[in-house]
Amino acid sequence: MTQPDFATLVSHWYREHARDLPWREPGVSPWAILVSEVMLQQTPVVRVVPAWQAWLARWPDPAALAADSPAEAIRMWGRLGYPRRAVRLRECAVAIVDRHGGQVPERLEQLLALPGVGTYTARAVATFAYGQRHPVVDTNVRRVVCRAVAGEPDAGAATRPADLVATEELLPAEPAAAALASAAFMELGAVICTARSPRCAACPVESVCAWRASGQEAPAGPTRRPQRYAGTDRQVRGLLLGVLRENTGPVPHQRLDQVWTDDVQRARALAGLVQDGLVEPVGTDAFRLTGDGPSLPTAELAT
Repeated sequence: MTQPDFATLVSHWYREHARDLPWREPGVSPWAILVSEVMLQQTPVVRVVPAWQAWLARWPDPAALAADSPAEAIRMWGRLGYPRRAVRLRECAVAIVDRHGGQVPERLEQLLALPGVGTYTARAVATFAYGQRHPVVDTNVRRVVCRAVAGEPDAGAATRPADLVATEELLPAEPAAAALASAAFMELGAVICTARSPRCAACPVESVCAWRASGQEAPAGPTRRPQRYAGTDRQVRGLLLGVLRENTGPVPHQRLDQVWTDDVQRARALAGLVQDGLVEPVGTDAFRLTGDGPSLPTAELAT
């Protein structure tokens, strides 16, 4: 099997079987695609779709979000998880307005320079929004390439430079075809070549898959131990943010004390929210979402 054949087979399958996701529709803006990629990080598609639609209904372009407060971005993020993404997305919108006239840039180096935009997101936006030829490598793509090409049952825990090289070698030379193939590789890993229960009989490259030819089984357990949530600082942070999202302006410390009985853990979680730029103190005995009201003089915050 030549490299173009691999991309052709997967791309043909994708045209017939791709999920109907709103950010894949024709005419979706680069901003909308950027928002989808940020939201999809560590969050299932089923939870992202309604949040993405609501976000874009309120902030259809970077200028609209940049003009609003960080507090409203955090509030709108709701319970998608990892709310620091909301703050970074707003910071990204501000940078797009300041540096690029409100238009999401096309060049990869400009995308990489935006706040909160890393290697994966920059390449995904350049590829899916602008039809460029870049290796777009997430967990699903790494697994597909590792199995079908390298013959291994699973990829490592993190993307390596070698993964980018291996994926790029599979892409067609023509940018539009390469962009389609990138989306197809990702879809294949998400719905067919899954980590624990791959549906090999439905895979378009089963007959030429190096892993299937090797006879190896899929790993019996997770490659990474699932993160515990109950009782962790993450849970306490979520409870604190929940109270602050539901209230406009300062919330008394006494109200926040009610969400968790462990004083030390609650204080640590609250301090972490402040350090991450999600929450700010108001005077000596209240807190609010960052930017949720007029700025206070530094002296008043310190008293």
